[in-house]
Amino acid sequence: MRSAKDLFRMASEVVREGCLAINKPRGLSSAQVIRDCQEAFSDTAVFKPVISAELAKLKNNGGTRIKPQRLRQAQKLKIGHGGTLDPLATGVLILGIGSGTKDLSQFLGCVKTYETVVLFGASTDTYDRVGRILTKRPYEHITREKVEEALDSFRGWQNQVPPLYSALKMNGKPLYEYAREGKPIPREIASREVEVKQMDLVEWYEPGEHPHRWPTEEAEAAERSLAEQVWNVKKAQETGKKLTPEEKVEEDEAVAAHENFKREFEQRQDSLIRDAPSKRRQNGREPPMMSGALGQMPEAKKGGERRKGDVDIPEVSADTPPPWTDKGPAACKIRMTVSSGYYVRSFCHDLGMKLGSAGLMAELDRIRQSDFTVGGVNCLEYTDLAKGEAVWGPKVLNMLARWNGEPSEDLPLVDGEAKKASKADQRNSPKPAHTSEKRKSPPTRTSASPPLKVQDEKSWNGIED
Repeated sequence: MRSAKDLFRMASEVVREGCLAINKPRGLSSAQVIRDCQEAFSDTAVFKPVISAELAKLKNNGGTRIKPQRLRQAQKLKIGHGGTLDPLATGVLILGIGSGTKDLSQFLGCVKTYETVVLFGASTDTYDRVGRILTKRPYEHITREKVEEALDSFRGWQNQVPPLYSALKMNGKPLYEYAREGKPIPREIASREVEVKQMDLVEWYEPGEHPHRWPTEEAEAAERSLAEQVWNVKKAQETGKKLTPEEKVEEDEAVAAHENFKREFEQRQDSLIRDAPSKRRQNGREPPMMSGALGQMPEAKKGGERRKGDVDIPEVSADTPPPWTDKGPAACKIRMTVSSGYYVRSFCHDLGMKLGSAGLMAELDRIRQSDFTVGGVNCLEYTDLAKGEAVWGPKVLNMLARWNGEPSEDLPLVDGEAKKASKADQRNSPKPAHTSEKRKSPPTRTSASPPLKVQDEKSWNGIED
């Protein structure tokens, strides 16, 4: 086993780039995790050669004047991610480092495995436990047997409608903007063809025997009406039937009530204005958090300082007072392996409706993406960042060695190769059998598959919240 000193000496001589994963904790945006990695990695022996090479390339650009902003950017390690996780979610976040950012697009279309906890009896505007309550439904009839039976209808290929409060766009506008502006959504919500390769109920939580809770805040009446409109349109699409005249009248009344509510609210706000509004606020609304919920989540403070990507996620335990007077609803943990574009939140919501109740996503953990797994040899723990280069350095070097098909300390050496082989011998030796998907061709795509979003140079750091 090489010492940390030897590893760092080698790192100071070789440009190490590629892809690895980090286990994202709850309460941080994916963008903030990248910023934390940049802060931890940039001024270190492991990545000094990468930054030096980037600066040298920038300075050897034919005498063209280097813009200060471009120079500052080159002094930070180039990092991007291969598929975002919102603040509530935990688990695998694939990172591309240096030239590895060019390989990230292949992970946008790969298979993922999630574990999610579904809590029954209520639905929220975000389809998860950090939103606001839209409706509550009876839950006493839900049993483990009924849930397992209902799961059969969610396996295989299906068309899935995303939540209204997602960041997906329709007619050039994010869906959540329709809700924010009080405008009726288009009559057709674009569904996505997705595949559930495997879905299993792995844990069942009896009523009163789990810590999961509904949120306490309830949505406004107008927002509940808008949600009902969304569900009516969704139901009509799924059944292939048009709304009945009665449903159409009900939908139009809900939209009218919502628009009237928004209009009155804006009039009240206008009456409070005394000074000219800030130009910074004139041209846009507050950015949505989570799945684009109408309500804003407060930012957390770390060390007395507010960080853009820190989000307060309400923690729950068995000691948290429940929002019900009886034993409460059951909950369950479900593990699923799904294709790209699958909305776990929509599944939780749809499962509740399938059971004649309601459901929301209480927890979400992405345990696998491509061949990166939580707890695996190619996934760094976020807590290692704070422990310093002496801890994360050897791990990261081994992960990048695996990515590039080079011998690493954890891989068996090929053909009896000695551990003290020279770099030249390492370069000429056969590649280990365990290799990353970087060396595989991108998955075959069909005309029905959503197009991959290719990451360009302007978005390499992926740190816009």
